[in-house]
Amino acid sequence: MLNVKILLKKINAALPEGDTLAVRRCDIGIDGTRILFAGDCPNDFTPDKTINGTGKFVIPGLVNAHTHAAMALLRNRADDLPFMAWLFDHIIPMEDRLSEGDIYWGTMLAACEMLRSGTTCFNDMYFTGEEIIQACRDSGIRAQLSLGITNAYCDKAAADAKLDTSVEQIRQYRGTERLTFALAPHAPYTCTPEYIAQIAGQAKKLGVGIHTHLGESRDEIAQIKEKYNQSPFEYMEEAGLFELPVLAAHCVYMTEADMQIAAKYNMSVATNPVSNLKLSNGIAPVKQMLDAGINVALGTDGAASNNSQNMIRELGYLCLLHKGMNEDAQCIPAAQGLQIATLGGAKALGLESEIGSIEAGKQADLAILNIEHSHWYPHSNLLATLCYGAQGSEVETVIVGGEILLENGALTKIDEERVRFEAQRISERLCQV
Repeated sequence: MLNVKILLKKINAALPEGDTLAVRRCDIGIDGTRILFAGDCPNDFTPDKTINGTGKFVIPGLVNAHTHAAMALLRNRADDLPFMAWLFDHIIPMEDRLSEGDIYWGTMLAACEMLRSGTTCFNDMYFTGEEIIQACRDSGIRAQLSLGITNAYCDKAAADAKLDTSVEQIRQYRGTERLTFALAPHAPYTCTPEYIAQIAGQAKKLGVGIHTHLGESRDEIAQIKEKYNQSPFEYMEEAGLFELPVLAAHCVYMTEADMQIAAKYNMSVATNPVSNLKLSNGIAPVKQMLDAGINVALGTDGAASNNSQNMIRELGYLCLLHKGMNEDAQCIPAAQGLQIATLGGAKALGLESEIGSIEAGKQADLAILNIEHSHWYPHSNLLATLCYGAQGSEVETVIVGGEILLENGALTKIDEERVRFEAQRISERLCQV
């Protein structure tokens, strides 16, 4: 990659201030892949490219901490259904019809939407790897990837083969620029205790973390209770999963004991408010998690259960929903919401030293919004407008690792027209019976 120097000149920026964020007008310098400074531009810094910050607002790139990117192909195809019927009667049968190349185009479609709405890094779980890795390379987006693996519906040989494939993918591709990896036991109801222990053992050998679903629905809670007389958290703890860094998606249903388990093992939770609402799974106790010291991140889940990969939309739901649920207007203020959507996600992926905030030395993963729109005026509190009034379409320029991937509203590495064409063609084929 070329060692390009970029200057964001006199721009409104969401910068760390103690344990919160504050908006300050400053210069931001990028040298190669990293942020060189965020303050006054040194006299000896000569940029190759200057971006005028007038009428602009720069934030850390958003981290979509839980999604299934290729499920963008299934958007709008199984709406208004309860969770288990949605998953087993509709989504899985369509996924069974995916053919070679489909997941590449689905991931590229999601990358278009994520980049256009300010997401620079996503945490993905799906059932194939090569196509997703290629899509990440071609689009330039940062990602942590994992293959969702299960053994509840197959024999031991097939389950072992899934795990072996996941391990081999990590060994082959670790060290790839902008990509990191995890192992992903899909969920308590699709993985036996023995299989979870097997996965945990491999994760220890590889030195990677875990990405899983946990406490997502009442059906899950009932199934695990009936079969093992445990909560999903107790089930995973006994299987030894929490001895590793764990990012658990959803966590809608947590007892006080579950909360203590999560805090004890320094788990991270990726809350997905829109998906949980749409599938009628409920609302996660995010305030209680934060009060317990649990690191909370934000995700969209797949577009099949959300219909959107827009993290700015998700941020609005996060900040508003929990105020209403807790009858507390100070619950998750705007600055904290943005931190959950950025640094919280970075911590959940083990990348907090690299991304998640605008600081010298970190990777230059940034989203620049055009705030010269009526709904952004008056410019009295940009963080509040971002969380309570933004739409995502204001994102004008996106930089990942110092590379401009969206410039003045145009994607620089993706043929978006081709992606839309392929996605429509695949979607129509999947729904033919």
